[in-house]
Amino acid sequence: MLRIGVIGAGSMGQNHIRVYSNMKDVELIGIADPAADRVKALASQYKTNYFLDHKALLKEEPDAVSIVVPTGMHKPVALDAINSGVNVLLEKPISDTLEHADEIITAAEKKKVKLQIGHIERFNPVVLKLKEEIDSGALGKVVSMSTIRVGPYNPRIRDVGIITDLGVHDIDIMSYLYNETIKSVHAYAGSVIHNFEDYATVLAGFNNGHSGVIETNWLTPHRTRKLTVTGTEAIAYADYIEQTLRICDKRGEALIRIDKKEPLMNELSHFVSCVSGNKSPMVSGLDGRNALEVALAAIKSYKENKTIIL
Repeated sequence: MLRIGVIGAGSMGQNHIRVYSNMKDVELIGIADPAADRVKALASQYKTNYFLDHKALLKEEPDAVSIVVPTGMHKPVALDAINSGVNVLLEKPISDTLEHADEIITAAEKKKVKLQIGHIERFNPVVLKLKEEIDSGALGKVVSMSTIRVGPYNPRIRDVGIITDLGVHDIDIMSYLYNETIKSVHAYAGSVIHNFEDYATVLAGFNNGHSGVIETNWLTPHRTRKLTVTGTEAIAYADYIEQTLRICDKRGEALIRIDKKEPLMNELSHFVSCVSGNKSPMVSGLDGRNALEVALAAIKSYKENKTIIL
């Protein structure tokens, strides 16, 4: 049984706590967060220990931790865990700068611990099924993708803008589905209600003229998470929230069967299996760095009104 802790007890951290507490092969040994009332209540609810400092949790020598803290804290907290010899699932984005991302990746390699970045949509059943369909050739050769990831603003997100917080999901998914990294990026964005950008359209360029368009904002009153993939033989329509996948070709439209499951359960189960089975995580530190690099390039693009070549 793996002994796992969670560092950060905010909204997403509480989801990690909930999922781990329901795993038969995991012992949730503690929760760390400086918000005393919150962490005490959660520890009582899930019958585990609480710590006001993550370093105190690390002294309990967990096998692994989920780090679910503000982006600016990713580097120091992750390095503390890694240098303690603890395997790490680090929520996306990997960090706030590429330099900090490199430090995290290098430290994990040096200490020989697992480092998985929390790009949760990789574990969405509809994405996993769509990847199978693409790799099988059902769509022919994929030439373009477009995503809509919009919804109301969450006041807890104060340290980054929409591109780094939400757009980074689709940056990673497009690279995953194309099986290559983005080569160029041009973005248009602005701010209405947030200190950073709160709406953006990002054009991503891949090899051979293939493309991706990402539309994202915190201004739409309802949540929408959809992906369209166009191939030479068919077009696919995926809904991340409903976990539905439709593929249309010359013969008509087919609704693809999806075994629906909570993406976070898939993600944390994968992390646990990597730690216990000594396997490499599906979303590596390098994957996280690549997504961050494109997100930062998109921010630079809209601020300077130019295409950024990566």
